[in-house]
Amino acid sequence: MSEVKAPMGGKVMDIKVNVGDSVNEGDEAVIIEAMKMELPVVCEVSGTVKTIQCKKGDTVEADAVLITIE
Repeated sequence: MSEVKAPMGGKVMDIKVNVGDSVNEGDEAVIIEAMKMELPVVCEVSGTVKTIQCKKGDTVEADAVLITIE
């Protein structure tokens, strides 16, 4: 199982995937706003989205687990 983590702290602006979705390496999973910039967080592996551990509007810390991929 692989984890998609926040590269820096910020606010979750959008979640581009749903539980059960198939994703490929490089696909955008989450959009975080940090320092007035939108930062896409991409999947580092291909697989199926197992869990989503954040929701739109959440404030997350750096290295927080956002999504797990199986």
